[in-house]
Amino acid sequence: MLAPMSFGVLALIVAAGLAGPLLAMGRRALVPVVVGELAAGVVIGVSGGGWLDPDEPTTAFLADVGFAMLMFAAGMHVPVRTPGIAAGLRRGALAAVAAGLLAVPAGLGIAALVGGGDAIVYALLLASGSAAILLPAVQEAGLIDEPRALTVMSQVAIADVAAIVALPLVVLSDGAAGALVGGVLVAAAGLAVFAGARAVRGSALVHRVRRASKKRGWALDLRLALLLLFVLAWLAQRTGTSILVAGFTVGLLVAAIGGPKRLSRQVIGIAAGFFVPLFFVVLGARLDLRAVLEHPSYLLLAVLLVASNVAVHAIAALLTGQRLPAALMATAQLGVPAGVVAIGLAEGVISPGQGGAIILAALASIGLCTLGVGRLARDVHGPGGALAGPGVTRVDAPPAG
Repeated sequence: MLAPMSFGVLALIVAAGLAGPLLAMGRRALVPVVVGELAAGVVIGVSGGGWLDPDEPTTAFLADVGFAMLMFAAGMHVPVRTPGIAAGLRRGALAAVAAGLLAVPAGLGIAALVGGGDAIVYALLLASGSAAILLPAVQEAGLIDEPRALTVMSQVAIADVAAIVALPLVVLSDGAAGALVGGVLVAAAGLAVFAGARAVRGSALVHRVRRASKKRGWALDLRLALLLLFVLAWLAQRTGTSILVAGFTVGLLVAAIGGPKRLSRQVIGIAAGFFVPLFFVVLGARLDLRAVLEHPSYLLLAVLLVASNVAVHAIAALLTGQRLPAALMATAQLGVPAGVVAIGLAEGVISPGQGGAIILAALASIGLCTLGVGRLARDVHGPGGALAGPGVTRVDAPPAG
C-alpha cells in the first residue's frame, strides 16, 4: 500500500525534482529541466517503482497548486510589453490563424490513423504554442529585437492565449457550458482587478507601501499575486472551469501591469523552486509510458503529433512569408499539453498511455523550438553567435529580470 502524504513523501518528490537541473546541467546539453522532472516522476510512479501515489488527496492538491503556478508563470511570459512586439502582430496573427485552421484536418487525420481519440483535442494541441518556452530562448539567443523573432513571438502569444482559453471547453466536453461561464467570470474578475490596479498604481500610498515592502522584505507584491491566484482558482473550481484559466489570467495581469523585477525572482523561487517541479513529478507519476512503448497506437500517436506539429507550422510559415526557423520556433509546446494531460486524466477523458504520448510529443517540440532558435541566431549573428541550447535550462519559469 502506498504511503499517504508525509514529510518523507514530500522529500521524495523534491529529490525527484532535482533530476531536472541535474540533467539540464551543462551549457551545451539540449535537455530541458522539465524532462528530468517528468522522467523522475515516471521512475517513482505507476510506470516505475510505484513509490508515489499521484491520486493521494494531499499530493493531488499540491499538484493542482503547482499547475496553477505553472500557468501563472506561462501567463507572465506572454510578451505583451516587449518593445516592438506590435510590429510583427499582423503577420503573427495571420500565422496563428493559419495554423489553427490547418490543425483541424490534421487532428481529424491523427484520430483516424490511431483508431480513436478526440480529434478536437489533437487539433488544439497542434494549434497551440508556448511563450513560456520561446521567450526565454529568444532572449538568451540575443534575438529579442529581431523582427523575425518578434513575428514568431506574436504568433505564439496569440496561439498560447487562444489555446488556453479553449482548453477547458475542449477537454471538459460534458460541462462545456459551465466551463465557458466560469471562464468568463474568472476573466471578468481579472479585468476588474487590472482596472483597479491601474487606477491606484500611481498613488503616493501605494508607492510608500511598496517601498516599505522592498526595504523590510515583506514580499507584498508576491503575496497579493498569490492571493489573487488562489481566489480566482477557487472561483474557477466553484464555477466549473479549470484552475488553468485562473493561473493564466493572473500571469497575464502581472505581464500587462509590469510587476517589479523582484516579483519575477520571487515567482521563480516559489514556483520553479517547489510547486512547478512537484507538478511535473506528480504528472510523470501518473503517466503510463510502458503502454506507449508496448502499444503501437500510442507510439504512433506521439510520432504523428510531432510530424503534424512541424507540418502545420511549416505550411503556416510558408503562407505568411516566413522561413523554416520561424516554423520550428512556433512548434514549442508545454502548458497546453500539460493541461490536456492533467485535466484529461483527472476527468477520465484520456488514458495514461495517451497522456504519455502527448507529453513525449511536447518534449520533442521543445527540441524543435531550440533548433529553430539556433538556426535563426546563426542567420542573424553568424556561425559563432548561435547558442547550442538557448533557454533550455529554464523553460518552466519566468525570467528573473
